[in-house]
Amino acid sequence: MRHVRRRIVRRAARLAAVGGLLLGTTMVTQAVASPPPDPVPADGAELVRRLGAERTAGSWIGADGRPVVAVTDRGTAAEVRRAGATPKVVRHSLSELRSATATLRAAPRVAGTAWAVDYRHNEVVVRADRTVSATDWAALAEVAEGIGGHVRMERSAGTFTTRLNGAQPILSTSGRCSTGFNVTDGRREFILTAGHCGPTGSVWFADGQGTRQVGRTVAGSFPGNDYSLVRYAGGRAGEGADVVAVGDGKGVRITGAADPAVGQRVFRSGSTTGLRDGRVTALDATVNYPEGTVTGLIETDVCAEPGDSGGPLFAAGIALGVTSGGSGDCRTGGTTFFQPVTAAMESLGVRLITATGAAAPGPGSSATQSAIAPGAPAAAAGGTGTPSLYARLTDPRNTGPGLLVVAGSLVALVATRWIRTEQDRRAYQRQYSASWG
Repeated sequence: MRHVRRRIVRRAARLAAVGGLLLGTTMVTQAVASPPPDPVPADGAELVRRLGAERTAGSWIGADGRPVVAVTDRGTAAEVRRAGATPKVVRHSLSELRSATATLRAAPRVAGTAWAVDYRHNEVVVRADRTVSATDWAALAEVAEGIGGHVRMERSAGTFTTRLNGAQPILSTSGRCSTGFNVTDGRREFILTAGHCGPTGSVWFADGQGTRQVGRTVAGSFPGNDYSLVRYAGGRAGEGADVVAVGDGKGVRITGAADPAVGQRVFRSGSTTGLRDGRVTALDATVNYPEGTVTGLIETDVCAEPGDSGGPLFAAGIALGVTSGGSGDCRTGGTTFFQPVTAAMESLGVRLITATGAAAPGPGSSATQSAIAPGAPAAAAGGTGTPSLYARLTDPRNTGPGLLVVAGSLVALVATRWIRTEQDRRAYQRQYSASWG
């Protein structure tokens, strides 16, 4: 009976080993025959910088979430494709488009006008609000015609104004604005907000009675740029300094700063209209406000109203800009421009106050904002780092698991054969010893 059981065990082991060999061979064959993985999409803006302004014409985020890069020739298109992005061949290079905006800046200034490069349509879009006279409009159209066919003229509803009057409101004799982001120079802490909110020396309060002083404006730039620093009266921002308010006592934790991408979904918070969202429509925009011209702005289709000035623009916990101005309102929609925080912080020599140890996702992220109570612990930042061991083992394109199965099966076959040989040898010895007494 014992010999029968041994034979059954040996046969089962051999069958399992043979089955493992077949399975492993199949896995290796499938892995070898699988198409190579898609390359990780490169950052569109980085591709534009690397390939140059003569061969490219900007980038944006496509409907599938992958970067799209405008290129001027098929050779560059092939390079973009190899980098994991989607190329689009266009007629005018980024150098040509920038030359067009430089010509517009050199023309006589007309308050109520704005322009930006539309990467998707490979043209410069010039807008004029309702305050621009027919004479000024005709003069501007003549300038555009002289540039060429890659300039499009549009009339805009409403008026291009700064949004004076964030999340949290701050008030001074200049009017009401919204706080943007908390920043530090390593010694003191400040509010980064819009420059048009008030000149250096402006004193800000948290209440209309002027009893709760927030701080004083100590630096800024407007027009030209649109940012300013408000130094906290107590020197410190206090608890929840890395959170921007979004209403109902909740906020979004800020973990870093970056420049946005055209097409990226973004969120804006302000003391007048609360949390609003939309998409980036252009970069490096120029706006001729009544107070002066501001350049290098982020253009979006997010709405804003007076009092939202200085409020934060962010995406997936990444600080992008502070509200400058625009046209329209949150009932009918409009266009809003933002001062990029990266340029403002570099000029002012400050950095964001962020959660300790938090990771900063890239600008292309389109994650939905998660509302948290100010002061709540930061959630662990998700990412696309090294795949887990389980993910690597279950990847059908990986030959490793199949080779492991083959090796294990071979070891099992050899082991069962050795065990059987050893058992036969011992049985022979016992029988031989018994036969000789």
